[in-house]
Amino acid sequence: MRALIIPGLLLAFTIYCLIDVIRSEDSDVRGLPKLVWVLLVLLFPLAGGVAWFVAGRPRASRLPGTERLGRPRPRVLGPDDDPDFLRGLDRRPPDASDDEGDDTRPPGASRS
Repeated sequence: MRALIIPGLLLAFTIYCLIDVIRSEDSDVRGLPKLVWVLLVLLFPLAGGVAWFVAGRPRASRLPGTERLGRPRPRVLGPDDDPDFLRGLDRRPPDASDDEGDDTRPPGASRS
C-alpha cells in the first residue's frame, strides 16, 4: 500500500500541472510555447511540472479570475444596493398581492 503513495502523488501533480498548462492563455504562458509545456509535463512529470511552476506559469496577477491590465473587476451589487433597481420599484404599479385582501368597500368605511 505504501508503494502506491509516491506514484499516486506524482500522478496527481502531473494531472494538476497538465490541466493548469491547458487552461492558461497562450499569450500569458512564459518561456516556451504552450504545446512544448504540455509535452514537458507529460514526458518528464516531476521535472516538467516543477519547471512549469517556476518558469512557465503565468504570474499570479495574470491567472484567470484575477484583475487584468490593472483594471479592477466590477463590483457586483445586490438588488437592494443598486440605485437603478430601486428607482424601478418606485415606478412599478402596485401589485394585487400588496393589498390586504379583496376588500371592495369604499374608502373610509370601517371593517367589522
